[in-house]
Amino acid sequence: MSHRALPLLGLAVLSCSRSAGLDLSRYELVDLSHSYSAGTLYWPTSPSAFTLIPLHVGPTPAGFFYSAYAFATPEHGGTHLDAPVHFHEGGASAERIPLDRLIAKAVVLDVRDSAAANPDYQLTVADVERFEAEHGRIAPGTLVLLRTGWSAHWGNRRAYFGDDTPNDASKLHFPGYGPDAARLLVEQRQVGALGVDSPSVDYGPSQDFLVHRIGAPRGVPNFENLTGLDRLPPTGATVFALPMKIEGGSGAPLRVVALVGR
Repeated sequence: MSHRALPLLGLAVLSCSRSAGLDLSRYELVDLSHSYSAGTLYWPTSPSAFTLIPLHVGPTPAGFFYSAYAFATPEHGGTHLDAPVHFHEGGASAERIPLDRLIAKAVVLDVRDSAAANPDYQLTVADVERFEAEHGRIAPGTLVLLRTGWSAHWGNRRAYFGDDTPNDASKLHFPGYGPDAARLLVEQRQVGALGVDSPSVDYGPSQDFLVHRIGAPRGVPNFENLTGLDRLPPTGATVFALPMKIEGGSGAPLRVVALVGR
């Protein structure tokens, strides 16, 4: 069995027994995604945002109510997935990401205090080592979620991005992963994915997006603009991060749900 299959072993906790099946009463279900709406935040240079267009809302000629809409959105906005092809030519597109990189056990690295003191804070190797000293070595295939506290600013573009200059991504300030910590997690720990409750796994001032470029060649997707990480324990949650299955997509809207044992 390869290490890539190991995270699926953790899903065994979701069944009381082979015959009983899934007993959700034993778990708290935690939604880690922001809703999509006219207020959804997108990267400052995004040419458009989320739109929901009514096709029909109201009574039909037959007398019953019916509603249907069309929607449009760039890939990279709101709670969304970065596929490896986003920063690596030939990398997996959204529909080709292995499911064991999207459904697995998760750890939550908490850097809220550091981010509150420095909005440009980057996760360090020392942060990871302190976490492992307390909780054990991060296993291959684990989904790593970085809790910065930035989701509290969601809806306020200036607070969330650190700047609200239209069409300008050169003045941003928000926390993310540091390149050295990303190398440790991706290359040595062989984690399944990197997630964060801020706009990007790379911190705001980045102009070279090294964290994206470290993970993408190794097949590591990113989950960005998460929320609700305060409701997860440091270890033990099982996360389902399922994107819209866009063929050839460099990313996709993402619905992320965690199962936390009661």
